[in-house]
Amino acid sequence: MANSSSVSEFLLLAFADTRELQLLHLALFLGIYLAALLGNGLILTTVACDHRLHTPMYFFLLNLALLDLGSISTTLPKAMANSLWDTRAISYEGCAAQILFSLFLVGAEYSLLTVMAYDRYVAICKPLHYGSLLGSRACAQMAAAAWGSGFLNAVLHTANTFSLPLCQGNAVDQFFCEIPQILKLSCSDAYLREAGLIVFSVSVLFGCSVFIVISYIQIFRVVLRVPSEQGRHKAFSTCLPHMAVVSLFISTAMFAYLKPSSISSPYLDLVVAVLYSVVPPAVNPLIYSMRNQELRDAMRTLVECTILQHIRL
Repeated sequence: MANSSSVSEFLLLAFADTRELQLLHLALFLGIYLAALLGNGLILTTVACDHRLHTPMYFFLLNLALLDLGSISTTLPKAMANSLWDTRAISYEGCAAQILFSLFLVGAEYSLLTVMAYDRYVAICKPLHYGSLLGSRACAQMAAAAWGSGFLNAVLHTANTFSLPLCQGNAVDQFFCEIPQILKLSCSDAYLREAGLIVFSVSVLFGCSVFIVISYIQIFRVVLRVPSEQGRHKAFSTCLPHMAVVSLFISTAMFAYLKPSSISSPYLDLVVAVLYSVVPPAVNPLIYSMRNQELRDAMRTLVECTILQHIRL
């Protein structure tokens, strides 16, 4: 009977059996990956270069773009390389690293989304206290707490998961390594400890979700009392993108980790994994830039300046 010490590599899920479909998946994922790199990179550059965007909201948005870049770079490059070279293998250490960084970045992202909800709550419901509650030091501490909590959570889960004996082979029914798929390979009853940790993490996630919901209930109560239609539009333009990102993220991630085994299937698991690990990093920049006039104007100015510099050269 095999255990974790005898497993030197894992076999990831193959997207297709034919070479043509493998290359089609490669092209599709490459397009999504490049779009995520471009969108998040543009947000990073715009916020860093435009002094008008050096505010708490855009500071947190910059951190979100960094997390999105890291998240999608943890999973897609290996999947694309496997499709290109017609292989399924990932080393034991590579699988552990994927899980560690995926959990780290996803956990930090949700903590950051919670902080961003607090930022919008203070900005709209307590505007006179905004400068004192969200100064540069406080923002840096909250961002550091989000990154730190994600890292500690990832280390705990990764260490616990890879301490379990693996008795069910090494084939992973997913295009990247994730904890539910590794648990399927563990010996009977040995996974209960990690399952308990997942329940604890989901409980914390639920608490963050309740905080976000309560924050936005308070926000909407205040916004709907604003007499100016322009004021309401400005408030909604900064809140609705955040709500859309949170809704997409939490619904797909919770479904991936909490869905009953009776409805689990390789195809459904694949679709859900793409929805929570690939789609958000690619569409988050689009969601934010579509609804935020200030960010759109800054991006347009940056692009125009860059084009003019190249023309002069």
